[in-house]
Amino acid sequence: MFNAIGRIFRTPDLRRKLGFTLGIVALFRLGSFIPAPFVDFGNVQACLAANQAGAAGLYDLVNLFSGGALLQLSIFALGIMPYITASIIVQLLRVVIPHFETLYKEGQAGQGRLTQYTRYLTIALGVLQSTTLITVARSGALFPSGAPECSQLITNDAWYAILLMVITMTAGTGLIMWMGELITERGIGNGMSLLIFTSIAATFPGSLWAIGIARGWDVFAIVLAIGLLVVVAVVFVEQSQRRIPVQYAKRMVGRRTYGGNNTYIPIKVNMAGVVPVIFASSLLYLPALIAQFNTPAAGETPQPWVVWITNNLTQGGHPLYMLMYFLLIVGFTYFYVAITFNPDEVSENMKKYGGFIPGIRAGRPTAEYLDYVLTRITLPGSLYLGAIALIPLIAFAVVGADQNFPFGGASILIIVGVGLETVKQIDAQLQQRHYEGLLR
Repeated sequence: MFNAIGRIFRTPDLRRKLGFTLGIVALFRLGSFIPAPFVDFGNVQACLAANQAGAAGLYDLVNLFSGGALLQLSIFALGIMPYITASIIVQLLRVVIPHFETLYKEGQAGQGRLTQYTRYLTIALGVLQSTTLITVARSGALFPSGAPECSQLITNDAWYAILLMVITMTAGTGLIMWMGELITERGIGNGMSLLIFTSIAATFPGSLWAIGIARGWDVFAIVLAIGLLVVVAVVFVEQSQRRIPVQYAKRMVGRRTYGGNNTYIPIKVNMAGVVPVIFASSLLYLPALIAQFNTPAAGETPQPWVVWITNNLTQGGHPLYMLMYFLLIVGFTYFYVAITFNPDEVSENMKKYGGFIPGIRAGRPTAEYLDYVLTRITLPGSLYLGAIALIPLIAFAVVGADQNFPFGGASILIIVGVGLETVKQIDAQLQQRHYEGLLR
């Protein structure tokens, strides 16, 4: 293992790519601590210290993906979340807008157009989210405690100051997007995924240290052991796949023979990745967000529906919240897999190139068989996603850790998935140069 790592740094091209990637990551983390204009840095730090459990559940996911920059109101406060949202929206619009589906099938040129649309949408979402964040910070609702300094996070309420803050945070989002594309082009791995990986990994030491201080080091050791077991289980499931064998008939083109080889269609147990968890979290945030904006002033009686939402849908440890979260994840897993894997399209492509599944007729029977297998294998995948996503909520109820519990939910899925993909890319590049990869 150490010899393989040594080969990475002895290979000039690989060493240069790795150094470039680490440099961009360092700049990304530095920007997460630079406050935006007209932000009172002292009051922000005081509010963070007074709210060790984090925001009241509404901003946990965005704060997690920004590496804690959201609650610090830094220039990179929005993180990579606008780009993630824009990418998901563009992907879903392929089902609704035929033009987007046509662009996707045009190859590299069409997908380049879709990428450009994603960039434009990212900037638009950056403007919207930065405006919302600044409005919440001005109202004093960004932090759950009622400390007086938490309502004085912005030093200047003039229109030009707010406009400058919106421009700065939106520009920060655009800069992060550019950094991610630079890593993809000149570094190692997928740039956007690595920036998300960096943001989440940066919160691990603080979360573990908080558990050790608050609950004792014996609980810390138990949490660490459980975390290692969860990582092993996630790696096992993420690597699991159902391989459907495919054979291609031989055909003569001129004097050459094509086809006649055997291959397979890999169907992963977790084909949806982390997207259903993001969907379910975002959908459950909406009622709490609406209730927050309808909270009455001091001395007034709140409406019954606001009280019900506050008591049932804003607390991660509530059984109703857990049940709805789990069911939403299962439902969104089936939905996302259905729009990303089209059995009819796969069957048509196989038929076009002379491929067939042994024992299954080409055409419609092949599509029905693929749909049957996909439905069967998505069930354990959706249950697995729901169980992993509930780990932070269970830890919040049992251990007393905050909902940014490191070993569960979207965080562990992204950490393991990006880590495995990056290691595979490094291994492939080592094999090209030394005939021996990183892993044996």
